[in-house]
Order: sequence, then C-alpha cells, then structure tokens
Amino acid sequence: MPNANNQEEPRQEGSALLVVEDLCVRFGGIVALDAVSFEIGARQIAGLIGPNGAGKTTLFNCISRLYQADRGRIGFDRTDLLAVPQHRVAALGIGRTFQNLALFGRMSVLDNIMVGRHCRTRSGFFANALRLPGVAREEAATAARAHELAQFAGLADVVSRPAAALPFAVQKRIELARALASDPKLLLLDEPASGLNHEEIGGLARLIRDIRDRLGVTVLLVEHQLSLVMNICDKVVALNFGRKIADGSPTEVRNSADVIQAYLGAGA
Repeated sequence: MPNANNQEEPRQEGSALLVVEDLCVRFGGIVALDAVSFEIGARQIAGLIGPNGAGKTTLFNCISRLYQADRGRIGFDRTDLLAVPQHRVAALGIGRTFQNLALFGRMSVLDNIMVGRHCRTRSGFFANALRLPGVAREEAATAARAHELAQFAGLADVVSRPAAALPFAVQKRIELARALASDPKLLLLDEPASGLNHEEIGGLARLIRDIRDRLGVTVLLVEHQLSLVMNICDKVVALNFGRKIADGSPTEVRNSADVIQAYLGAGA
C-alpha cells in the first residue's frame, strides 16, 4: 500500500526509474544546482561527472533527501521523492555509499553488512529486548542475507574479521554490500573508485556490472575516474557550475565540446 505521505503517479512499462526535473538548489547567494533535468531507466548504470564544484554531491544529497531542493521535482518509482521523509528513503528502495567510509571498525564484516538490513526488519526495541517470538527468525534471515551479500561481494573469507583490520579496497566492498542489504532498486555510489589502484578499479567495475546484471539494481555513480565511467555506464550526465552540459551515451558525452571545455579549458 502506498505511503499516505507520498504522491504516486502512473508508471508506464519501460519508463524511467529516476526522473529529475528542473532541480534547483541555492546556498545563500551560491547556485549549487541550476535547472538540472535528466532520467535514468531501470537496470541502467549511469554516471554523473563534472569538475570539482559542479554540483554532483549536492544532487546526490537531494536524491537521498539530505538536502532540500529550492525548486524542481524528483520522481522515483512512481513516487514524488521530495515528499518522502528522510528516514523513509532507504525503505523506499534507495541505497547509498559515501566517499568517506563510515564503517563500524570494531564490528565484524558480517555485522556491518547486517546493519544495512535495518530498514527491512519489523521488530522494534521492546520486541528485541523481550526476545518476543519472531525476533530470532528475523535475525537469522538477516544474517543469511548478509552472508549471501558477502559472498556476492567477494567477502566470504573475511566475514568474521573486524572491518578496521582489512585493506581499504576491501572496506569499500563492505560498505557496498551494506548498501545492498537494504534491497535497493537504485544504488547511489559516491566516488567508489577513490583511493583504489588500477587492478582494484577493474574489480570494482566487474562488481558494479554484477550488481546491475545479477541483482537487477539500477546504479548511479559520481566518479572522477572517467575511464571507469566510460567503460561501464549506459549513459552519462555531465554537470558544470551546477548546470547540465551533456546527457547521453558515453561516446556522446566524451565528444561533447562543452564537456571537453569544462575539463580541459577553452583552448582544448
């Protein structure tokens, strides 16, 4: 049943999963996003690129409801996302990782992944405190799902180890598995390749493709590693100074004069 606070709209077969229309965000006199519009279809991998300060993270924060837009609309899976309370975003079907890792270092890999399942559990504080019927079954199901995602993300051999004891690239995979634990329809990846070497980026590319192909999850990533974006994305949206300057296939965006100028300067 739809949430009473959400405004639902008809969705045609094959229509976009995420629709951003005329999105504007201002911080005082600074325009962070200026009339940005684009769409992402279900089961697509889309990249959001642009120089530093282009507005990429601001857009991510609007989609995950950390920021409030001054104008515009974000439609997600037939729902007006801007009408959804922030605490309901994960349950609606949006998962996210962050550029700066936010793992629980002393907790095991498995426990970190299980934390991401919280929005899909039903037992509350008193049910857990009193160990009411159903709590044990729910915990077992959560652990089983976490084991499945650990296997999927190549973490099966380290599920019992503390997250802080593992290499940075492995910690990135833990955070990604934790985001997947909420069973998202849309996964937002903020600089997933940051801090990774060439071999690790190759493994990340394969994992992102598997997320789309095997789990059926739509992916939107912000990334400065343009080679990764151009190799794995079905479509790319480019921003500069808060405005959209290109939107299309990787080849179309790569060859856009506005994109070349934004990255290389007017004389490129």
